[in-house]
Amino acid sequence: MVLPVILAAVRVTVFLVIAPPFNHRAIPGTVKAMLGVGLALALASSMTVPVEVTAATLIAMALSEAVTGAGLGVLVSLVFSAVQSAGRLIDMLGGFELGQALDPMTMTSSGPFGRFYQLIAVVLLFVSDGYQLVVGGLARSFDALPLGAMLDLGALAGQLTEGVSQLFLAAIQVAGPLIAVLFLADVGLGLLTRVAPALNAFALGFPLKILITLTLGSITLAALPGVVDWLTDQAIRGIGEVVR
Repeated sequence: MVLPVILAAVRVTVFLVIAPPFNHRAIPGTVKAMLGVGLALALASSMTVPVEVTAATLIAMALSEAVTGAGLGVLVSLVFSAVQSAGRLIDMLGGFELGQALDPMTMTSSGPFGRFYQLIAVVLLFVSDGYQLVVGGLARSFDALPLGAMLDLGALAGQLTEGVSQLFLAAIQVAGPLIAVLFLADVGLGLLTRVAPALNAFALGFPLKILITLTLGSITLAALPGVVDWLTDQAIRGIGEVVR
């Protein structure tokens, strides 16, 4: 009984360290470890190790479980990176990129909208119980990929490739309306400069684009709950495709 719990805890804990929303630094490492062991105790009750265990075999199986947990965690993390990418697009086109700073919670540099959207996505995952679906997908991975089984790296690579395309698609879907408005504002400023060159319309560009971004930002914010639900479904589907 102890050995299945240890191996399951390795997979679950590595997954929780990498996959959102549990990878946020606001959640202490001790809590993640305790949660990983608790979930492993619940999942490993019906699990068995199919081989005779030696020290070398135990190390190999632990490494295999760590690779499996890391691969699934990276897949889920890539899917949910679309929300922060949408915020970064808004920062870049709205003139907020100059306010870029290091976020100590995620150890990434992004502008105000990038950080704000990432925090909103974490909150929505907890409020909508999306985190339960993510944990449920991890739990089902033990049925398709028992303890000691090696993750199909080819299938993982295929899902990661598809995940990158989904990341760009979701980011454009979230930030698309605001991007279109900012693009039209640039076009309008360019036409105004052609009509009245002495007006120096581009000097008004930065405050105008910031005003538009702050005014219409609620439009993209209203789309986030639906996008997070869709991304949760994509993450669960990706886990199922890798471990089937």
